[in-house]
Amino acid sequence: MEPTAFFVAGRPVHGVDEVTVYHPYDGRPVGRTTLATADQVEAAVSAAADVAATAAALPAYVRAAALDHVSRRLAERAEDIAELITAENGKPIRWARAEVGRATSTFRWAAEEARRFSGELQRLDTDPAAAGRIALVRRVPKGPVLGITPFNFPLNLVAHKVAPAIAVGAPIVVKPAPATPLSALLLGELLAETELPEGMFSVLPLPNERAAELVNDPRLPIVSFTGSGPVGAMIRRSVPDKHVTLELGGNAAVLLCQDWAGDEELSFAAQRIATFSNYQAGQSCIAVQRVYVHEWLYDGFLPRLVAAVRELRTGDPADPLTDVGPLVSEAAARRVEEWVDAAVTAGATIETGGRRDGATYPPTILSAVPRDAKVHAEEVFGPVLVVDRVADDDAGFAAINDSAYGLQAGVFTHRLDVAFAAARTLEVGGVIVGDVPSYRAEQMPYGGMKGSGVGREGLHSAMDDYTEPRVTVLTGVRL
Repeated sequence: MEPTAFFVAGRPVHGVDEVTVYHPYDGRPVGRTTLATADQVEAAVSAAADVAATAAALPAYVRAAALDHVSRRLAERAEDIAELITAENGKPIRWARAEVGRATSTFRWAAEEARRFSGELQRLDTDPAAAGRIALVRRVPKGPVLGITPFNFPLNLVAHKVAPAIAVGAPIVVKPAPATPLSALLLGELLAETELPEGMFSVLPLPNERAAELVNDPRLPIVSFTGSGPVGAMIRRSVPDKHVTLELGGNAAVLLCQDWAGDEELSFAAQRIATFSNYQAGQSCIAVQRVYVHEWLYDGFLPRLVAAVRELRTGDPADPLTDVGPLVSEAAARRVEEWVDAAVTAGATIETGGRRDGATYPPTILSAVPRDAKVHAEEVFGPVLVVDRVADDDAGFAAINDSAYGLQAGVFTHRLDVAFAAARTLEVGGVIVGDVPSYRAEQMPYGGMKGSGVGREGLHSAMDDYTEPRVTVLTGVRL
């Protein structure tokens, strides 16, 4: 098994210290790469800085063509890439395939956005003194981007850093998660097939303790980080003069409102919650973690939810019938086990699940959980649901807001007034009406409030984050 190359200024290279990636399910080695040396990191950052002006001046068709190429190649190699994601991340192949599909869409949307990222024309003759003047407001890159990505979506969350950077003409240096570098390196391989200028992208495998040298480098004025809250907060404090975007996770909640009462409706909600609390083994920032049910629906809904969760199949993620695979490591599964055990000691009841097997933790439902238990107050990042009853919709909104996080929330209701009340009241970045909070489209703004971060992803939103407005005023123009 030859080590996989990484990319410095668009060229494949090897470092010195070799690292092996192991399958989370059975521990077998699935790939190798090497770590970037200090000289290679310097070469990547220097090349990004040197090419920044050239990159910003790239015609839209050049940027769009590169993005279209990556989108096509992802589609052509979809099954191989999905198998790679499953091997290094442990997510079931059905979800790995979905991730490849999303990454394909991400690059396609970025190509479309690159073609229409044209700016705005403003007439200024709204006052007599400005007669004969118009303004052209364009957005220009702030400079090279540092993208730091997590393990849970090792392809698509890299895509959400890289694609908008290329779309606006900004060089990017990517530091993928140490546990899952292989998908990012494959994406680098596809980018290397394009005609982007040298220095436009680098993908550097590095241990997390070496990320600070990139974060603090003044030649990378934008830091886009997806990961844990404490690390994100540390980044923000360490570089106050940089433009920092942070997607720091969540504690996603869903509310079943009083009007969502029919048998089919309750069954639909149970299925959706069961699926999207446990997809990716719960390792998604918008996986359902807290479920609030109107009190007169609670006793009828809980058995449906338990039954739906018990139907999920746990096992080998390479099996297409597997719904829930292992967590990324046994250490991650042990942490989830410790949090659940602590909640039970504090008075919670296990409705189903609760017994770890190596790196696999079964889909678990807890009731009567104290509000200060970690499984309720913090982000579990595992297949664990907390279910509670609320007196009415307002109490449900208050319970959702009683969190340090605010990424997305789901509200099951048919009533338009309740939907707008949720959108007005909930302290989150997105409210999904009639479904779980786990819905995300690649083009929509995605991000949160409070401890869930700052800034927004989604192609156009990220392109705005990577750029700043530049105004050109034309004088003596007759409109």
